[in-house]
Amino acid sequence: MVKKHLSGVGLGLRREMLNELLPDIPASVDFWEVAPENWIPLGGKYQKNLTQFTSACNFVSHGLSLSIGGPEPLDVNFVKNVKTFLDTHHILYYSEHLSYCSGQGHMYDLMPIPFTEAAVKHVVERVKQVQDIIERPLLLENVSYYAAPGQEMSEQEFTLSVLNESGCLMLLDVNNIYVNSINHEYDAEAFLAAMPTGKIVYGHIAGHYDEADDLKIDTHGADVIEPVWQLLKKAYEIHGVFPTLLERDFNIPPISELLLEMEKIRTIQQQVSAKQPKLFSA
Repeated sequence: MVKKHLSGVGLGLRREMLNELLPDIPASVDFWEVAPENWIPLGGKYQKNLTQFTSACNFVSHGLSLSIGGPEPLDVNFVKNVKTFLDTHHILYYSEHLSYCSGQGHMYDLMPIPFTEAAVKHVVERVKQVQDIIERPLLLENVSYYAAPGQEMSEQEFTLSVLNESGCLMLLDVNNIYVNSINHEYDAEAFLAAMPTGKIVYGHIAGHYDEADDLKIDTHGADVIEPVWQLLKKAYEIHGVFPTLLERDFNIPPISELLLEMEKIRTIQQQVSAKQPKLFSA
């Protein structure tokens, strides 16, 4: 049976963590996140370990190569494989980046979709196609970007248009809002407040790299900084306390250190919930 309840604090699962995590999976992690692409082609020990995890814990999936805004036709066979993966491991939520990563070949990076009405229509059609195949809502994540080619509307307008017109749900990445607000000089709290509360299923928080005072690079390779923690608190105050996952993709410290950073998320959730106990819950 697909697990439907998502709450609390999560952590991204990486294969290099398995030896530390099995067989004693930390009970303080309320849910885990995997990228289907990192597991679909694997069998043997890795598949056995993942099944051991997913049978015992709540999981979401966060994709890397759907290329929802890409110019080439949607890879239907890939999406069908994702659906099989989700069904096999009883995973309800499949999220992806509001970007693209393929054209005539795979670019192995997240490229910005032009902020245009034509692009909105293109993405909306593809989202609906994906949702028909996976038989679940698709969650789209607001992404970091470093250029905006052919821009006709703001990032905020583009994001809201796609979310509203496609009927999909949202993965709210707080660090990406912070990074973009510095790089593109906009008000992070205003962008945050404009996001549709009812569509937010869960959130991401992560560290980034300071290339310069006015250029931040989203890396998921460092600790979360204080301004991003404060923005997460503001997100809870605006939208209610939503489940939130700590991302760490490289420079991965021991699990004990990741669990300590996760507890910062839980502390903020509890602080905000205590102030608004009748309205929101973790």
